[in-house]
Parts: sequence; C-alpha cells; structure tokens
Amino acid sequence: MKVHLIDGTYELFRQHFGQVSRHSDAGPYAATVGVLSSTLQLIAEGATHLGVASDHIIESFRNDLWPGYKTSSGMDDELLMQIPTMEAALVAMGITTWAMVEFEADDALGAAALVAERDDRVTQALIVTPDKDLGQCVRGTRIVQYDRRKQEIVDEAGVISKFGVRPSSIPDYLGLVGDTADGFPGLAGWGAKSASAVLARYEHLEAIPPTSGMWDIPGLRAAEKLARTLHSDFELALLFRRIATIETEVAVGTVDDWHWKGPTDEFAVIAEHIGAPSLAARAQRLLERSR
Repeated sequence: MKVHLIDGTYELFRQHFGQVSRHSDAGPYAATVGVLSSTLQLIAEGATHLGVASDHIIESFRNDLWPGYKTSSGMDDELLMQIPTMEAALVAMGITTWAMVEFEADDALGAAALVAERDDRVTQALIVTPDKDLGQCVRGTRIVQYDRRKQEIVDEAGVISKFGVRPSSIPDYLGLVGDTADGFPGLAGWGAKSASAVLARYEHLEAIPPTSGMWDIPGLRAAEKLARTLHSDFELALLFRRIATIETEVAVGTVDDWHWKGPTDEFAVIAEHIGAPSLAARAQRLLERSR
C-alpha cells in the first residue's frame, strides 16, 4: 500500500496565495475549501491511507531555542482564522489529522514517515510537501517527497541532486546555511555550495576536521575562512542543526489508523458552513466507489 502524509499548513498557504488570491469573490473559508477539495482529489486518484499535519499554533518548542524563529506575527488573520476550521473539517471528512501545538507539522510528518518505513506493508510513503526540512526523512524510493504543485517526486537521488548531500546530512546543511523561512541565519560565509561540498565529504558537523589544512576538498574557495567561522561558531551551528532536525517522537498512531473510511455525519454541516456543500456529496460518492 501507499500512504500520503500531507503538510496541511503548507496546503492552506498554497490555496490562499494561489487560486484564492486570484479570485476577488473568494469567501472567508476559500483556502480551507481548497485543502479539502485537493485532499479528496488524492482519494479520487487512489489514496487510501492519509494523514494531514497542521500547525495548530505557529509557535513551537523551537521558539524557546532561538529568539528569531518563525512566529505568527505578521501572518494574514484570514489564514490564522482558518487553521482550526480546516482541522475540524478534515476530521469530519474522516481524515486522520495531527494538529500540532508543542511540535510542528513537520515533526508529525517525520514521525509518520518513520512509522510507515517500519511497516512492511507500505510500498511507498509520500510526504506531500516541497519543504526542504523533510528531505532528511527521505529513504531511497520508498519514503519520498511529493510536490503537488510541480507534480514532482523527490527520492533520495533527488535530494542529493538538489542539495549535494544525502538526506541524513540535511539538518547539518541547514545548520550551516540557515533557513530564512524558519528564521535562523546559519553561519556567516557559509552558502549552499560550500556546505554541500564539505558535508558531501564529511556528512556531519562533528566529522569536519578543525582546520582547513586537514580538509580533503579540492577546489573549495575560502576554505580557511570557512574553517575559522565553523570553529568559532560551532555551538551555534549545532543549535541551528537541532532546530532543523525533525522530531520523530510524536504520537501519530499506526498505518491502519490512517485508513480513510469516509466522512462523518458532521461533515455535511461543516461543508455547508464553509460554503461548499457539494464537498459532502463528493466525499460520499468516493466512499461508495471504494467499497
């Protein structure tokens, strides 16, 4: 079987800044409707075991680790308002939903990917998000990322092609280069090329020799400066790696728990409330077709 692990927060943003933004008459729950519709589309295309992770609140334990980490400050109120509505609607639609508070949606997706990896019945788990953080969870061609907007599957070879390092080095890579979307800067002078070159050779921060004269990386520019920065800011690099590391000790249930068994009776009420009553009938038709 295949399982689909969906980044609900990303999907809500994608809908809000995509189709919804192009329609001036879009209702207040238009992005939520888009998420529900696209999730039903996955089921129509054959998905049977699904889970959606969302950031019930944007802040997480990582905000305690780094003061500049992303917050809900400045976010569109229309988006924030829809997060609990989207979660409730997904639950009523019969979709396993992980609404994260202490942890983040990425953590739930990583934990679920690990559960799927350990289940011999799973032929492939698709982590439905282009978020580079989740690249660390990719394993061969069995645990992959799926970018629905580009209709692109990123397997382990794809991660290496994109970042120049194996999935296991993605947290180290982000510890060096930072992640502006998440609000941590990385180390001064370290960019994508230098980080990928060094980590392709040494894999993890601790394995990088302390001086550039010990580095076996022909042609690397400004190696001495990079080595000095890494030496002086090593603890900061470790902190940023910690922030970028997906937490997998999150309760997400079992693969069997993610089996879609159809909408609840409440879904019709919620679909009416958000201005998309046709979704209830569509969900029911898909259920009947799956029997």
